[in-house]
Amino acid sequence: MTRTTDRRARYALLGTGGRAQLYLAALTGPYAAEAELVAWGDTNPGRLDWNERRLAEAGYPAPERIDLGAVAAYVAGAGIDRVIVTAPDHAHADLVVAALHGGADVVVEKPLTTDAEGVRRIAEAVEATGRDVVTTFNYRYSPRNAALKEVVARGDIGEVTSVHFEWLLDTSHGADYFRRWHRRKASSGGLLVHKSSHHFDLVNWWLADLPTRVYASGGLRFYGDANAARRGLGPRPARGTHDGADLDPFALDLRDHELLRGLYHEQEAYDGYLRDQDVFSAGIDIEDNLSVIVDYARGATMTYALNAHAPWEGYTVAINGTRGRAELSVVERGAVESRAADRPVDPSAQGDAAGGDSAGADLRPTGERLLVQEHFGVAREIAVPQATGGHGGADDALLRDLFLGAGDGADRDELGRAATWLDGVRALAVGVAGNASLAGGRPVVVRDLPFGAAREAFGDDLADVPAEVPGPAATAR
Repeated sequence: MTRTTDRRARYALLGTGGRAQLYLAALTGPYAAEAELVAWGDTNPGRLDWNERRLAEAGYPAPERIDLGAVAAYVAGAGIDRVIVTAPDHAHADLVVAALHGGADVVVEKPLTTDAEGVRRIAEAVEATGRDVVTTFNYRYSPRNAALKEVVARGDIGEVTSVHFEWLLDTSHGADYFRRWHRRKASSGGLLVHKSSHHFDLVNWWLADLPTRVYASGGLRFYGDANAARRGLGPRPARGTHDGADLDPFALDLRDHELLRGLYHEQEAYDGYLRDQDVFSAGIDIEDNLSVIVDYARGATMTYALNAHAPWEGYTVAINGTRGRAELSVVERGAVESRAADRPVDPSAQGDAAGGDSAGADLRPTGERLLVQEHFGVAREIAVPQATGGHGGADDALLRDLFLGAGDGADRDELGRAATWLDGVRALAVGVAGNASLAGGRPVVVRDLPFGAAREAFGDDLADVPAEVPGPAATAR
């Protein structure tokens, strides 16, 4: 967003659940001098009440409430400069389009939207209004991921020929996607869209390349009622919030967590939404095991795998090139011993992600390691700067860019961490194509997706991609 006056930028926040707390803390804390939270909206009035009480306790006035069905009119009438969208994924397209037509720029949590139709509508709104959209890919700001980007950009391993990327979600964090609205593909796009868009963006960014063709295979093989019956698990409570839940490692008792209790459990009477559904119940139609092959415009191929019921959490990425190989190994949580109430559901989102369960700590300690080995040479370790805060310090760095700008001149971010809406399209395209491949059983060409004006994200002719594919900084609107 370009500031044209000395006044504070006027913000609206749409969606006030768990992820919104990051932005609420920023707007009422370190960036209060630059940004003013004018209004907010949510489908659940009880959730707004709860957030309002929290702000009042901290000494901040309550923002105005927005009817989510009248966002464009409110934004225009109230002179909102920027709208932050943290609502569930299926609502992104409607809210982004409305905010743009109201005259505001938009910050939207990944994924940009859930399907090709949402992409087409957002593209039309961007083209019609000339406003900016930022997709928040915070993993770009993680020091370890930035260090790998530097290795590839310097040419340490030469031209990239292939990528292997495996991401493991453990039986705490991975299970959580099967408790809440994410369990329905119509709401989240499935893990290839909701979760993996993070990972696909990283590869697009690391390689400064464009995905061209996608083949996917996978299924629901662990969670869900059919799998539970096949393994003879027997009857289970419909939700995790019940007496005796501490005996079930897959149960989430919302009463044990102040934030989850206030945002969801205490507000169920308003909309009936259950944040703690049983992961082995009926109604789940997303996959928990996924394998994907992605071709890129410059000739590299990625093999990607996601498992959502692993005993530990982390990821491994290996990038092969004409001069050698780079390997990044990350352990975010080495084991899940129990359903301990004080254990974070998502280890990477916490500032103390290295804590928690200790089993196997000697054999699988939390941490990270980046190795580079050139042909005919020995491996060398690349030092990774340490940072504190959510997602290894990535959340704080992302917020600085969002509220203060990415910098220019001597302060310019040469790695291009700030993502545009087109970067959001490029990451989402792999997931959307992957879902189409899962449905049809065959490879899907990215440029065949009905993205409308957003096809500009992939150039005019993928068979004739220029030697220098535009990176994030070059494509900024």
